[in-house]
Amino acid sequence: MEVHEKIRFLREAKNWSQEDMAEKLNMSISGYSKIERGTTKAYFSKMKQIAEVLDVDLIELIPLDGKNIYLNNNYSNNGDGGQIIASPAELAFEVQKLQLINQHQHEIISQKDKDISRLEEMLAMQKKLNATAQK
Repeated sequence: MEVHEKIRFLREAKNWSQEDMAEKLNMSISGYSKIERGTTKAYFSKMKQIAEVLDVDLIELIPLDGKNIYLNNNYSNNGDGGQIIASPAELAFEVQKLQLINQHQHEIISQKDKDISRLEEMLAMQKKLNATAQK
């Protein structure tokens, strides 16, 4: 979806007319409609203003071209809301890392289960020895 299509889609989702948007952006209706039709390109400052009016991140207006992927999640190590742009190769590498981490966690859990089982066996043997010693 192109930028102008996303803008129109988001505007329509809010049930706003082009006139409403033009007023919120302090511009003429014809100027705004040219942006929405894609016949004119908006400068960065205007795109930023459009994103603010539509209550979205500016990056959400950028089309996905197959080279970059935008992710938005609610967790992040750097406190920025989790906005990440990554190439498919970078994402594949991250997925592979996560799969290895997951596999290692399963191995740790399996070892823990074995250790618990051994401790339970030792405890049962200790109880038998105590019972025998008390007789």
